[in-house]
Amino acid sequence: MASYSIKDLEFLSGIKAHTIRVWEQRYNILCPKRTETNIRYYLDEDLKHLLNVSLLYEHNYKISAIAKMALDDLNEKVQEIAESHTSKHTNLNALMVAMMEMDEDRFEKVLSTHILQNGFEQTIINLVYPFLEKIGILWRIESINPAHEHFISNLIRQKIIVAIDGQINPEMAGAKKYLLFLPEYELHEIGLLFSNFLIKSRNQKVVYLGTSVPLEDVKKVYDIHKPDYIFSIFSANPGSEQLQDYVNFLANNFAEATVLLTGWQALNNQYEVPANVKLIKNLDELIDFVEQNRVYTMNLENS
Repeated sequence: MASYSIKDLEFLSGIKAHTIRVWEQRYNILCPKRTETNIRYYLDEDLKHLLNVSLLYEHNYKISAIAKMALDDLNEKVQEIAESHTSKHTNLNALMVAMMEMDEDRFEKVLSTHILQNGFEQTIINLVYPFLEKIGILWRIESINPAHEHFISNLIRQKIIVAIDGQINPEMAGAKKYLLFLPEYELHEIGLLFSNFLIKSRNQKVVYLGTSVPLEDVKKVYDIHKPDYIFSIFSANPGSEQLQDYVNFLANNFAEATVLLTGWQALNNQYEVPANVKLIKNLDELIDFVEQNRVYTMNLENS
């Protein structure tokens, strides 16, 4: 079972730590546990309850009234709000609770509703990515049960795969080819899968290798397909000590391609970036790059 500090609760719920303490003292909203050294901590049930309380509070329920609600009544009110309101905070809270309860149906309902209203691409960018950022921070500081992270990540992964398979955008004549892969021991695939979706949805070609791919295998595929661009995400690997050699290998062995790199390691370390390597700072930059390339190929077609 995961445990959370009051700062974790503040980060996840949007309720200030001072306010949480006041609510504890005046209304018994939460009952924190204590370590042997008297440091307060909270469990999964506390987080779920605070997420629901914060949702009602955001929608103009007084905290004194919330504190008097029976648990079933509180959950019923939360469900009503979730079904009738679509604010980002409401949806983020709903996804968080779905993860904590490992409730696949609730997760599907929140995501599917958002997709119908905003489209798949905007749902991933504006809802799923902010949600994953929160989960990622908790995972790094070991404040979340890994089972919860695996559960929700696999559901999101399945959604993206279905969206990729469902694309009917024909490849354009003269479309550029992208080779996508993650380095060895890099296993977090959601970012790479969504990049696959973004590129294909703009009528470009993708050769997708997936996670933990040895460089010699990338080289073999490169020699066969001769891609115009090679795209990879360095979240944890290669580490800072191996980064320069790894980037140099890509630049030297794929000299006729442009190498596109993103991820924490690629963006937050000091190293020499070769001329045929371009750093992609965020999703907007990737989309802009692909669309500029798409406009160029469209002009070629029409010339």
